[in-house]
Amino acid sequence: MPSAFPLNRFALALLLAPLAAGAQLRVQDASVLAGTCVNCHGPEGRSTGAIPSLRGHTAGYLLQRLRAFRAGQAPDATVMTRLMKGYDDAQVEALAQWFADKEGR
Repeated sequence: MPSAFPLNRFALALLLAPLAAGAQLRVQDASVLAGTCVNCHGPEGRSTGAIPSLRGHTAGYLLQRLRAFRAGQAPDATVMTRLMKGYDDAQVEALAQWFADKEGR
């Protein structure tokens, strides 16, 4: 009688494939989402004007700031409070990581 084990491994691989694809999509989505940020914060998050650079900060710091904007708890916010309301938790985390991965300021 053939073993069911190879079939179980195949079924497990099918179940896990969307998770692996989802991780890749998040990285791609983050770069697309970041495209809206760079309109004000400069190419790849490096600002040359009065608007702060995002590049070079830790993911933790960026995540804290983005969550504060979204919650309306950042007194120094301008338009960011309104902008961040359109992002879910996964998108906020992906953005924070994307800019944190950029080197230097």
